[in-house]
Amino acid sequence: MSLPLDTAIRSLASSMGADFFGVADLGPARDFIFRQGGDRIARYSIAVAIGIRLSDDLVDLLPEQDQEGAILYRHNCYEVTNQVLDQIAVRLAGVLQREGSHAFPVPASRRTDDGEIRSVFSHKLAAHLAGLGWIGKSCLLVTPDHGPRVRWVSVLTDAPLTPSGSPMNTRCGDCTACVDICPQHAFTGRMFNPEEPREARFDVAACDRYFAELQQSGGVAVCGLCLYVCPYGKKKEETRSDNKRR
Repeated sequence: MSLPLDTAIRSLASSMGADFFGVADLGPARDFIFRQGGDRIARYSIAVAIGIRLSDDLVDLLPEQDQEGAILYRHNCYEVTNQVLDQIAVRLAGVLQREGSHAFPVPASRRTDDGEIRSVFSHKLAAHLAGLGWIGKSCLLVTPDHGPRVRWVSVLTDAPLTPSGSPMNTRCGDCTACVDICPQHAFTGRMFNPEEPREARFDVAACDRYFAELQQSGGVAVCGLCLYVCPYGKKKEETRSDNKRR
């Protein structure tokens, strides 16, 4: 390979549509990672975090809560985006493997434990450790420029990659917009702490029941209001509105 490995996989991710790329040292969070995924996941020392920014125009349909908007949002911002992220992760893992390293592409959105309602690894934790944002009161990864309007995927590896950053301090301050808008009151408003159980911040079962109820009533399992309302994402919407009025 002519390019350095870090550069090569970053370039590949970008060429396939990634808007965010980071490399995280997982060492400081190994205990947290072990509790979630066990030895098969905790044995990796590095995570490559890849993100795709969601369409603001589709995210801005969420508060209307109509069937058509929900269908459009779920298709493009969830189903299609997850497929693209998974394709990027598999391609990057293949490059790392060909270079002699172990590589484990974690699906963008695939539940592996119905009891605990979780996957084997936290993409937002990888992005946080890579310096791409902080975990907000909504338990979503919040980026400085686009808020939580990003979907993520991760590749776990032992490749000799250089970490791209360090965990970003929270910038949520006193804001409780995501906590207040939640129709299930699922958030407590506490900031992320790896030493605390998820339940200290988020009642994931309440959120899961809400989606199930939407489906049972013939609706589309889409909410996303916490994602929509975050000021770090909405500032882009407000800028576009200001430009239209001029």
